Amino acid sequence: MEMLELTPDMLLRAYAIGVFPMAEDRDDTELFWVDPRMRGIIPLDDFHIPRRLQRTIRNDRFHVTFDHAFEEVIEGCAEATEIRPRTWINDRIVTLYTSLFHMRHAHSVECWRDGELVGGLYGVSLGGAFFGESMFSRERDASKVALVHLVARLRSSGFALLDAQFITDHLSQFGALEITRREYRARLAQALEVEAYFDPDSSDGDEQNLLKELAPDLD
Repeated sequence: MEMLELTPDMLLRAYAIGVFPMAEDRDDTELFWVDPRMRGIIPLDDFHIPRRLQRTIRNDRFHVTFDHAFEEVIEGCAEATEIRPRTWINDRIVTLYTSLFHMRHAHSVECWRDGELVGGLYGVSLGGAFFGESMFSRERDASKVALVHLVARLRSSGFALLDAQFITDHLSQFGALEITRREYRARLAQALEVEAYFDPDSSDGDEQNLLKELAPDLD
């Protein structure tokens, strides 16, 4: 169903009831609402990191930041690649989510190597829920490392729900699972009652401890 002109406030209200917008492709000017019958989530308390990725994290290959390059990240997610020749992120999506970023309701995780942005992800925060939108990599494992750091940040900040929208092979390796729309909405309602704050400048010791827990022998 095509939507009326969408504002950032309307977008937040849509997330609060479990729906989100997409476009057919990068050049399409229209958006439509999505309300999946089966919803993908990543359990924050049962997050799994493959052994090879644990080694990558321990080797500290990437410099990871939060909210330092939001617009670059969303544009990276919108890029067409050989693996992903079509994308659902159009100019209206970029504008809307950049507005949410300035309202502190959208956030990015960036992975840098030698001063260049090589991967990352972005999403929306509302109460104790974080809605993962998209990720990209220009170097192997960059988006995966961004996801690990996101989970550590969400856990240390008291978030209760990480919405992945749809399950992919990429996410399944981390313990992502599908739940029904009814169960998702129940979990979402509970998460929205949680007071959690996504602080992009936090250097919380709890987060570092969680990273060591997620990737053992980090030292």
